[in-house]
Amino acid sequence: MQYQDMTKKEMQREYHRLCQRYQEYEQQGLQLDLSRGKPAPEQLALSQRMLGELNSRSVLDSEDGTDCRNYGGLDGIPEAKALLAGMIGARPEQVMVGGNSSLTMMFDILSHAMLDGLLGAEPWVQVKDRKFLCPVPGYDRHFAMTEHFGFQLIPIPMHNDGPDMDMIEDLVQRDASIKGIWCVPKYQNPTGIVFSPMVVERFAHLQPAAPDFRIFWDNAYCVTFTPTPRPSCQTSCPPAPMPGTRIWCMSSAPPARFPSPVQASAAWRQVPPT
Repeated sequence: MQYQDMTKKEMQREYHRLCQRYQEYEQQGLQLDLSRGKPAPEQLALSQRMLGELNSRSVLDSEDGTDCRNYGGLDGIPEAKALLAGMIGARPEQVMVGGNSSLTMMFDILSHAMLDGLLGAEPWVQVKDRKFLCPVPGYDRHFAMTEHFGFQLIPIPMHNDGPDMDMIEDLVQRDASIKGIWCVPKYQNPTGIVFSPMVVERFAHLQPAAPDFRIFWDNAYCVTFTPTPRPSCQTSCPPAPMPGTRIWCMSSAPPARFPSPVQASAAWRQVPPT
């Protein structure tokens, strides 16, 4: 029986039954950690040797002469930019490295777009009935960010090869109030779907009505593989985007390491119009 169909007396009985069941769980003394995305002890052990790589005799100058013990530039040291460029399929000069999670960087980009606008466009906070495309099922923290900024979230069905591109193409071509789309192209959360090469290509050739439309390409698992089979598609930043199509490609250090700000670097790539 559904709760809404219960009488007051039935609801009281159900409440007492659930309280008793809860007390039974409490008495078991369980200590459960339900947090997501935390590396297992075996994964952390893979990075154990990193703790001994630096010492007082180590060379701590970057290749451009920056003393890495001190404050550095805004876009990251050259070695880190080159490393992450290879991860996301970009050139080092297109990469910004931060000592934070990629989610933090996404929130910063959304905040900038809301307050200042992108490349001279109207700030999104001034766009009435602003919308954002959300492939579903998807990552709740993506959706929470755009919901926080007052976007209407438009669900996009997921297929076995990625989101419904027919629906995406139709919507973005007709509605300039649609400002972006969330994408996890590899091992999409929570289905594990990998975008097919055709889906990636169609993203690269979107022709949105909004000049400040952005593809948030959250390639969090770009260097992660299941044992077999490995996905064959290229899920780095879509190649050769159409003029006016801009892609923010984010990634972060793989999960088999210490989850600390030192290595939890994030990178983005913005593909300029061709």
